[in-house]
Amino acid sequence: MVVQNNIDLAPYNTFHIAHKARTMVWFSSVNDLHHLAHTLNDDYIVMGAGSNMLITRDLDELILINAVRGRTIVKDNDSDVLVHIGGGENWHDIVLWAVNEDFGGIENLALIPGTVGAAPIQNIGAYGKELSDVLHCVYAYDTKTDCQVNFHRLECGFDYRYSHFKGPWKGRYIITGVVLRLTKPGHHAISSDYWALEKELEDMGVTDPSIGDIADAVIAVRQSKLPDPAKLGNAGSFFKNPIVPQSHFNKLLTSFPELPSYPAGNDQVKIPAGWLIDKAGWKGYREGHVGVHRNQALVLVNYGGGSGADILALANSIRRNILEIYDIDLEPEVNIIQ
Repeated sequence: MVVQNNIDLAPYNTFHIAHKARTMVWFSSVNDLHHLAHTLNDDYIVMGAGSNMLITRDLDELILINAVRGRTIVKDNDSDVLVHIGGGENWHDIVLWAVNEDFGGIENLALIPGTVGAAPIQNIGAYGKELSDVLHCVYAYDTKTDCQVNFHRLECGFDYRYSHFKGPWKGRYIITGVVLRLTKPGHHAISSDYWALEKELEDMGVTDPSIGDIADAVIAVRQSKLPDPAKLGNAGSFFKNPIVPQSHFNKLLTSFPELPSYPAGNDQVKIPAGWLIDKAGWKGYREGHVGVHRNQALVLVNYGGGSGADILALANSIRRNILEIYDIDLEPEVNIIQ
């Protein structure tokens, strides 16, 4: 366990917002959390890689950095494996490892930034797949009882970019690891019916994709659309894709007949938030040190020197405009600390 005080947060969040943290602790085991139990009665924030977070102030809360490492196969049969992965592992590194081992199920989630411990909180997903599709269980430290607990996937309340860890359980549990159920060769369920993947695979000349081909295609698509946070401060998709009733979507079609959509079940429709923002004229917009990315309207960026308040003000302006035009209130995907 490592403890430091008065830390510049710019290297610890992908927006590169330069606020300060009073105290930062790196924990590498549940035992470390036991030692911190007396301090966790106060406010704390688990940052992980800071890849889905907008910081708008200096942080007096205790900042915890998940450094729990390791990957262990805990069950192996002819069709699949159960793999326990430490919450501090880099998510994309785990995807690449799984593909290299020919373990399938998370290849569509390649290049999503962040740690494994953060992945269940908002049920990360991309290109037709979600973490909940392969998650077996979650290990977490309970700050109220000072013990480790285990939640089966069905207990976690997973939904689109949501889990109980983001809702009623927020602030109580610190995720220390997950167990994923990954498929073995001969049992892979390839998912390539997302239009961007289909086009990329076609450009690659691939007609019968392997899980490695899917990962390569996802990486290529993401790199073509999304800025590298190491070069341009951003947190990926800032807003969730809204889900609206079919009746509201039908009404929108009268004014926007080209409006794309995806079925969301229960007589509801999912609409790409990036399309709404783009058509409203925000793509490439810049105000001072912050703006909307020129290639992807769903991504807000810090060109350098921007504050969290600047990013938040821009996000709120976009939300008001989208509500005015489409009668849709966009919901942020990032965790905003105010």
